[in-house]
Amino acid sequence: MDVVQRIDELMKERNWSEYKLAAESGLASSTIANMHRRNTVPSISTLEAICSAFGLSLAQFFTEGGNIVQLNDEQMQLFRRWLTLTDHQKDLIYKIIDEMK
Repeated sequence: MDVVQRIDELMKERNWSEYKLAAESGLASSTIANMHRRNTVPSISTLEAICSAFGLSLAQFFTEGGNIVQLNDEQMQLFRRWLTLTDHQKDLIYKIIDEMK
C-alpha cells in the first residue's frame, strides 16, 4: 500500500486541502506539503496524527476497503484458543466444520 496515496484518497473523500489536513492533525503545513512533494512515508507519530484527524485507527488506515471485522468476546476467546492449537488439531476442526455443512 502506498501510504501517501492512501492519505490523498482520504483527503479527496473529505474534500480536504493540505492546509485543512495540517490544521485537523495539528501538524505543520510544511510536514504535509513535504510528504506530498517528496512522496516520503510519514513517521508513525505523524501517521497517527493524520489518522486521528481522519477519525481512523492505524488498523483502519491500512485495511483494504476500510472494512475491519470487530470480534465479540466469544469470537475473541475462540480465536485465542485457535492460536494454541497444533496444525493437526486445526485440521481436525476443519474436518468437523466441513461435516456440518
